[in-house]
Amino acid sequence: MTDDLDVIVVGAGFAGLYQLHRLRRLGFKVKVLEAGVELGGIWYWNCYPGARVDTHVPMYEYAMEDLWRDWTWTERFPGWAELRAYFRYVDSKLDLSRDVKFNTRVTGARFDEAARRWEVATDGGETVRARFVVLCTGFAAKPYLPDFEGLDRFEGRWLHTASWPQAGDIGLAGQRIGVIGTGASGVQVIQEAGTVAARLTVFQRTPMLALPMQQRQLSAEQQARDKATYPAKYAARRLNWGGYEWAKEEREALALTPAEREAVWDSLWAEGGFAFWARNLADIGMSEEANRLAYDFWRRKTLARISDPAKAAILAPAEPPHPVGVKRPSLEQTYYEVLSRANVDLIDVNATPILEITPRGARTSAGEIELDLLVLATGFDAVTGGLTQIDIEGTHGVSLRDYWAQGVRNHLGVASHGFPNMLMMYGPLSPSGFCNGPSCAELQGEWLVQCLVWLRDHGVTRIEATTEAEDAWVEHTAQRAAGTFFPRANSWYMGANIPGKPRQLLNYAGGAPLYLQKCAECAQAGYAGFEVS
Repeated sequence: MTDDLDVIVVGAGFAGLYQLHRLRRLGFKVKVLEAGVELGGIWYWNCYPGARVDTHVPMYEYAMEDLWRDWTWTERFPGWAELRAYFRYVDSKLDLSRDVKFNTRVTGARFDEAARRWEVATDGGETVRARFVVLCTGFAAKPYLPDFEGLDRFEGRWLHTASWPQAGDIGLAGQRIGVIGTGASGVQVIQEAGTVAARLTVFQRTPMLALPMQQRQLSAEQQARDKATYPAKYAARRLNWGGYEWAKEEREALALTPAEREAVWDSLWAEGGFAFWARNLADIGMSEEANRLAYDFWRRKTLARISDPAKAAILAPAEPPHPVGVKRPSLEQTYYEVLSRANVDLIDVNATPILEITPRGARTSAGEIELDLLVLATGFDAVTGGLTQIDIEGTHGVSLRDYWAQGVRNHLGVASHGFPNMLMMYGPLSPSGFCNGPSCAELQGEWLVQCLVWLRDHGVTRIEATTEAEDAWVEHTAQRAAGTFFPRANSWYMGANIPGKPRQLLNYAGGAPLYLQKCAECAQAGYAGFEVS
């Protein structure tokens, strides 16, 4: 590593690699620091049984033609191994790894005001210096491990899904397995474990309003024909709220007849993936009545697949646990059939809480459950955790962790006052977890690239968000959140899954098109809201 860098990028996922590729081509001296041992970001760490992406291809890949032209997928929703193969392919085309320092976790950073450079510390004891730092840690970089009493005394094996052994297969067959959590990773592990475990016990806090993945195999011939449509699809991403290729839905559920509504929903259900969530009728997120009709449709479809009435009452209750769409839905393939199996037990921890982990298993209020393997699918300190776990010291003598202790403050979701020359990609108060990752990596990422180009071309060596701009952006994001149903759920979107974390909608609810418009207006006004010198 060299000390005369223009940019240090933290993280080698979609966002970080886009920054490396674009900035390097534009003549910047840039290096990436990556905690994993190969490219892929979250897809280095995600290797638990059943792990696969929940965004369909070709939306879940780069839109650069020299990459997609020669690449083919085997499945509509690729698994972790195929995603790693994709990143190796990207590396072979763009020669990225030569500027990535692997197995290097960033532990701290401080800004040298006199030199106007960041000093970035790593877990290997190194200090790397650069004019700018671009944080591309993703929204799921810090696993959340609840404080289960007795976990350290458990004589079996326990794993968090984000810390699965890289070998992947640890042998689920014939085991007594417990899975705590029914988010995305929990659903995927349950589908794999339930068919081979001697006994599987699922501990559920909130019913997951899971949607059918509608997975299918993809042929190279069909993809070759479809590639004629790729440019138009990628161009459409900046016009869609979540960064997908779908046109905006103008129809409203309450304006349609019951038969018309049912036909629309049947079509979305058959399409699968996030269609029923991100492509639904326009009033689902605004009208109580429309949202309830959508829940009732989901429940009818789901109940038809659950054979056990007691389990059905827990998985698809008569009253919705929260409005439809305010938690990220997990995509499933055989989830409800697996939970209906005789060797699978479902425990509602609201009614039967876990009291402690014992040497032999888990003790609930109803008694002890003996386990060989305990899987913690307990999610992440999402959106902010990957940033605040780094000891980033601001020029005002306050760490980023403390600066955000009462809630996130930044401008456009990319920069905070007191942390000059530090830019955040896919971070808090940007579209982040609401937006397709590769779309944000390129659309928001290109704004950051052009910002750095502008700074260089104008001889600017210091850029910092103003407190006034922060105030305005925090207020704007809060207003956008207040017009939605999102605050009515205890989700990671709201930071509600982490004890003591301020309750705040951490993702920008205005959608990708409005967000990109706000960013463009800022740039056109000479980066309004930033002090530059």
